[in-house]
Amino acid sequence: MSHRIETIEQLEQIYTDPGAASTVKVSDRITPLYRRLIEASPFCALATSGPEGLDCSPRGDAEQCLVIQDEKTLLMPDRRGNNRVDSLRNIVRDPRIALMMLIPGSGSTLRINGTAHLSTDPDLLAQLTTQNKQPRCVIQITVSEIYFQCARAVLRAGLWDNEKHVDPASLPTPGQILQEMSAGNVNGKAYDDEWPGRAAKTMW
Repeated sequence: MSHRIETIEQLEQIYTDPGAASTVKVSDRITPLYRRLIEASPFCALATSGPEGLDCSPRGDAEQCLVIQDEKTLLMPDRRGNNRVDSLRNIVRDPRIALMMLIPGSGSTLRINGTAHLSTDPDLLAQLTTQNKQPRCVIQITVSEIYFQCARAVLRAGLWDNEKHVDPASLPTPGQILQEMSAGNVNGKAYDDEWPGRAAKTMW
């Protein structure tokens, strides 16, 4: 007997209909209260889709990671990164995107679904300049759905509970991973030692 769920009918036999609170919260535009959550969020995960598959990329900024242009439009500066541009390649070929926003200290998360395109509009680049450095492009997002997610996941994970924070010294470092994955061609210790200085110079 297979226990694999393969149809919507099988799924609906397990899960009841969502309550009113799960549906009435959905908006097709940025409401005043959702604006406040966006303005308090310095971090989000950006999900995109392309011919090679799916991608989910962390995005963060010093204060808020998204800038509100109007009630239907958000701006995300593309700050310095690793130049893989996986998310940007996907957006060029498939505009559908999803965002999961986190607010340090808050259990609530904010979910946004919509479409996006990339822009090098000089006015937008100037508007999103930080530390005298412009983003290389701007991800301009059109909102189709926005809604909060209840706090259960964050509370279960204990994200903001200091007692549950992992000691970084107990984890493999990026340098150690690179050294292992490159069969020793990358000097892991040198990479880790140089990272703080390199990051300070290339943060923006």
